[in-house]
Amino acid sequence: MAGADRLSAAREALAAAETSASAYGLRSAGTADRGGRAPSTDEPDPHAVARKIVLRQLAMGPRTRRQLEDKLRDRDCDPQVAARVLDRMSEVGLVDDEAFAEMYVRSKQETKGLATTALRQELRQKGVSDELVDATLQDIDPEQEKEQARALVARRLRSMRGLDREVQTRRLTAFLARKGYDAGVSYQVIREALDDLPEHGRD
Repeated sequence: MAGADRLSAAREALAAAETSASAYGLRSAGTADRGGRAPSTDEPDPHAVARKIVLRQLAMGPRTRRQLEDKLRDRDCDPQVAARVLDRMSEVGLVDDEAFAEMYVRSKQETKGLATTALRQELRQKGVSDELVDATLQDIDPEQEKEQARALVARRLRSMRGLDREVQTRRLTAFLARKGYDAGVSYQVIREALDDLPEHGRD
């Protein structure tokens, strides 16, 4: 199933998860047991607390397992409790690093024009394993990425008309480097774009 489909299904499961804590074995404190008796302690159930934190994070957007682990650690959740809750969430598809990686790559290509190098770095920073990163990025077409770079340069040049060619080249090179494009691709794309400008036409 595609990453977007898995995430869509997971979002639908989120609402159900909110009303079915018992399915996770994580009944919230203050909830009566099957016999109708109130719990004997006012202490919050650590599993329910952790679960609520995770669901709140997921309601704001997809997260990797490590991002959720970091959030639970910041909230002083017991590591064993955190692991159990995240394992349960993974079982029902609410936590899915593969789906996250696929969605993230597609989104950043479309909205930011990021190239493989930048995508790899950002996925790693978010806790996606190297193996999963490699698998997600292996299908990126180099020619498609080059076309993406051409589009970025064309848009950027609109605000750089009239500048010296050397200045344009330097700024465009730095711009593409921040997007993760290697020097070879950047040089080719920038040279082609500048050669096509009337202001740099040969006499």
